[in-house]
Amino acid sequence: MSDDRLIVALDVPNALQGLAMAERLGDSVSFYKIGLGMLTGGGLALANELKQDHGKRIFLDMKLFDIGNTVETAVRGLAQFDLDFLTVHGDPHVVRAAKEGTSGKDLKILAVTILTSLNREDLDASLIKPGDVRELVVERAAKALEAGADGVIASPQEAALIRALPQAKNRLIVTPGVRPAGTSLGDQKRVATPATAISDGADHIVIGRPIYQAEDPKSAAEAVLNELNSLTRH
Repeated sequence: MSDDRLIVALDVPNALQGLAMAERLGDSVSFYKIGLGMLTGGGLALANELKQDHGKRIFLDMKLFDIGNTVETAVRGLAQFDLDFLTVHGDPHVVRAAKEGTSGKDLKILAVTILTSLNREDLDASLIKPGDVRELVVERAAKALEAGADGVIASPQEAALIRALPQAKNRLIVTPGVRPAGTSLGDQKRVATPATAISDGADHIVIGRPIYQAEDPKSAAEAVLNELNSLTRH
C-alpha cells in the first residue's frame, strides 16, 4: 500500500539514518522529502539513492533564496539529479530564475509562501507588512504562480483559499503542518489533519515527526494512508 499524496519528511541527522527509516517504511511510502537540515549529512546522496535505486519520488526542500543568477545556477545543478520537487522562496524574481534553471527537466518548482511555523507575531518581528496571515499567504501564492511556479507550499489552513485562485488551476499545493489527530503539534502553528488538508485542496501532505519518531513508523504511515484512502481521490 502506497499513495504519493503522502510525503514523509526524512528530517533525521544524516543519510544513513534516512535510508534506515526508508527501509523500515518499505513499500508503504513512495515519496520522501529531504530538507536543508540533512544537506551536510549526505542529503543529496540519499536523494539520489532513493530515486535511482529504490524508485522513490523525491522532494528536495532547500527553500532557495538569492539573486536571480545564483538561484538559476543552483537549480540548474540540482535539476541534473532527476528529482521531482524543489522549493524556493516565493518572491517572483526567485521563482522566475528557478524556472529558468530547470533547463527543460521535469523538476517542479514549488514556491514557499509563509512558513507554517510562523504566526502574525513572528511576521511583525520580521517587518512583514501588516495583514491577516492567510491573506498574505494567498497573495504571495498568486504572485508566485503568476511568476511561473509549478505549485506552492502553504499550510493546510490556506489550501482551500489558494485552490480557489484562478492562477492555481492545474498547479500543485503541498502542505506541511499536517498532524494526524492526537499527535503533538511540535513547532507547527497552522495545522490540520491529513484528510482535512486533502479535502481542502492539497495535492500532497508532508508529515515528518509523527511518522519517523513513532514507535512503529510503518504503522503510523499506514494509519495516515488509511485516512487518505477513505477519501475519494480527485
